Amino acid sequence: MKKNLALSILLLALLIQNNTFLETEAARVTNGGFITTNGVHFMLNGSPYYANGFNAYWLMILASDPSQRSKVTAAFQDASSHGLSVARTWAFSDGGVTPLQYSPGSYNEQMFKGLDFVVAEARRFGIKLILSMVNNYENLGGKKQYVNWARSQGQYLTSDDDFFRNPVVKGFYKNHVKTVLNRYNTITGVEYKNDPTIMAWELMNEPRCTSDTSGRTIQAWITEMAAHVKSIDRNHLLEAGLEGFYSKTGRQNPGFNIGTDFISNNQIPGIDFATLHSYPDQWLTSNDDQTQLNFLNNWLRTHIYDAQYILKKPLLLTEFGKSVKDPNFSTYKRDQLFNLVYNNIYLSAKHGGAAAGGLFWQLLAEGMDSFGDGYDIILSQGTSTANIIGQQGRRLYQIRKIFARMRNVQRWKRARAARRAQWLSWKRGVKPIGN
Repeated sequence: MKKNLALSILLLALLIQNNTFLETEAARVTNGGFITTNGVHFMLNGSPYYANGFNAYWLMILASDPSQRSKVTAAFQDASSHGLSVARTWAFSDGGVTPLQYSPGSYNEQMFKGLDFVVAEARRFGIKLILSMVNNYENLGGKKQYVNWARSQGQYLTSDDDFFRNPVVKGFYKNHVKTVLNRYNTITGVEYKNDPTIMAWELMNEPRCTSDTSGRTIQAWITEMAAHVKSIDRNHLLEAGLEGFYSKTGRQNPGFNIGTDFISNNQIPGIDFATLHSYPDQWLTSNDDQTQLNFLNNWLRTHIYDAQYILKKPLLLTEFGKSVKDPNFSTYKRDQLFNLVYNNIYLSAKHGGAAAGGLFWQLLAEGMDSFGDGYDIILSQGTSTANIIGQQGRRLYQIRKIFARMRNVQRWKRARAARRAQWLSWKRGVKPIGN
């Protein structure tokens, strides 16, 4: 009876200790801590970290207008309540009507203050950020704007892909990276490069170089720019922004050969984790929904396997979704796609695999109809898809909780062993009376 009572007391003490530990961990997630990597896992405060997240490219744009900032707050609040812990957004807007960068090295302070607000609000709601540095496409400037800036300074450039090759253009980009990383946040008082609210930097949104399908141009550019980022900031993780296409069209690629390679690009020193995008409704437009889902399933499993056994780095699915503009769209079909994605991630994570999370495209707040692109989801509307997103957050949190409990039990065992060793050492040192 005494033995059982002692065991019960011990288990209760462990439970209290574990709960206290987990509460402390939750506080640390909210208050800070840089995310790192250990093999195929993200790590935060000593435990594996899994990212259930979303894309919201518009955050800085709306936050630059104080009258619109409530939408940013509402989005973060909704996201946090649904177990979303990571947001991917743009740290660029090159030229155009809402510029962050008017021209090379010339910045719009009001827009930068908008990004300051985004970082500060993300911190307040315990959400980590992935900040992307430039676009492959013309939206908000992108590589085309950089090339045009160089042309205006007398550079003879024949292609937007000269973004990856021309020294002047590369200098513009490097300066932008340096400016963002060294930015002093006017709200938090912390430089971006020292702020653990930021999970990672992204070199480019979906880099493509169709003028050199050998992959050498992109490989050289990522190598150079990864070294540049790391020379300024060793605190944060870095990823390239890749969609996951392989160098040869015969290996899972859906008919694309765009000058990137999932394997070699992610093996570059300085690239800390691999990324993946997936839009079967765009890539396989002539196929039915089931064929698209079958492709997606193979696409995910192939990349999870390669990340685990070849790259030996974490894999983050940084974009996926299904558009309401698809002629055959239904919420049920979107839910099927989300469930397939989330189940693949969960099963990999549960067994210690490389899949570290998924970020759907895209999250909007109420009253943002003009930002809708067909893929948008408003969590506050309480759709079945929003429920699936919340469920995934709870599942990934449970995995992290289990790892945290295991780590705490191991700590307790080590401490008990140390105390026992101390006691035995003291006992051996005590001589019997009378000798």
